[in-house]
Amino acid sequence: MALERTLAMIKPDAVSRGDAGKILARYEQEGFAVLACKKTLLSRAEAEAFYGVHRERPFFNDLCDFMTSGPIYAVAMERDNAIVHLREVMGATNPAEAAEGTIRALYAENIERNSVHGSDAPETAAEELSFHFAGRDLL
Repeated sequence: MALERTLAMIKPDAVSRGDAGKILARYEQEGFAVLACKKTLLSRAEAEAFYGVHRERPFFNDLCDFMTSGPIYAVAMERDNAIVHLREVMGATNPAEAAEGTIRALYAENIERNSVHGSDAPETAAEELSFHFAGRDLL
């Protein structure tokens, strides 16, 4: 296994319910080292830029509306096999299909309000980390 960095986001639904601390604790229980964490409110332009890969999808506007509806936590993390492991811990995008005990099974409301985001590949992780954090911010 290789040490990797990845980005996780705790989305507005989980933040508004007060689940961010529980989710961060779970990440640490899973062996992730938190390198940086910040609470922020995305602007519409930032949400559109971050999710630009989905621009042509029918859910794009709803996704951007949701991601700007309240604060999020952006979390830079590191561990062996971080990207794959984070995606396993998060569970399926649709919480109805998420394995028992995963973050989405525990906290997500539905496929659109699914509590968390995680990078899906090393290249994506590098882009997403630099979107939220300057290199000097990653301790």
